[in-house]
Amino acid sequence: MVEMTIVAPLLFALTLGFVDFGYALYQWNGATKAVQVGARLASISDPVVPAATLANAAPSSVPGAPVVAGSYSFVCQYTGSTGACKDKNGASTNFNTNATNAFSRIFRGDTAVTNNDTCPAVTGTQRPGMCHFLPGLKRTEVAITYSATGLGFQTRLGGPVPTITVQLQNRTFQFFFLGGLMGFDDINMPSMLSTVTGEDLNTSAPT
Repeated sequence: MVEMTIVAPLLFALTLGFVDFGYALYQWNGATKAVQVGARLASISDPVVPAATLANAAPSSVPGAPVVAGSYSFVCQYTGSTGACKDKNGASTNFNTNATNAFSRIFRGDTAVTNNDTCPAVTGTQRPGMCHFLPGLKRTEVAITYSATGLGFQTRLGGPVPTITVQLQNRTFQFFFLGGLMGFDDINMPSMLSTVTGEDLNTSAPT
């Protein structure tokens, strides 16, 4: 009994630790898939940045010239319940209805638009969003960036072609058993991201 008393805590810690780290690996894989799906949806959905703002973002002093890399950048994300897009100069524009809907489509796929972190179940032919691949994902943990990387031309019909990056930030791993042990609850998930080239930037675009 004495030997069992000594060994049992270590044995249980190892066993439950394997379970928790297996779940952490599942979260890692889910986060990777979530940003990939989010980037794909963003590339074929209405932009979170107002379309007119994005279309006029690149300098147009020389019509027909290539868009200069770094000429614009917009980072769209939630802080609490408020969403906003910030340009490279730090100017911020709060989400309007269209921006809220566009962000929701990336976050929730084709399910109902709601102004919170809920993740409605996918039914029928609806496409899943980021939250369906990473349970417990919050809107404040997602950042969507539209930036100029030299693609497209000035005065192009429909505006320049942005490079879109969907990124997870400030998310910690969730543990079942080790959460209160030695600070495991504070282990940050690496900043997962996926970058694609914008395509139609239109919700009606096919996949």
